[in-house]
Amino acid sequence: MVDDEDGDQLVVPRGAVELLARILAHMAAGKGVSVVPAGADLTTQQAADLLNVSRPYLIGLLEAGEIEHRKVGTHRRVKVESLLECMRRDDQRRREAADELTDLTQELGL
Repeated sequence: MVDDEDGDQLVVPRGAVELLARILAHMAAGKGVSVVPAGADLTTQQAADLLNVSRPYLIGLLEAGEIEHRKVGTHRRVKVESLLECMRRDDQRRREAADELTDLTQELGL
């Protein structure tokens, strides 16, 4: 809760405060932060920027069916949800590969 000089109070939900704290922590660490509304359509450049990949690489992912997209005329549009799902799948694959590598290391006694 915040009071202004007129005595008015502003109640901020705890989730919003926690989100703002995480955003500020990322910014303090020198990391960029993007806020994108749920359900938003992104251009291929915006999607590539969020994934931190080149636009041609993203186009390859779209063409390979890794990320759902649609065409608006000749332009591709990517739903934020599709992009986030791709990121989750990629993170899961990385974790599984790291676990596999850990298992192999332990089996070999390294």
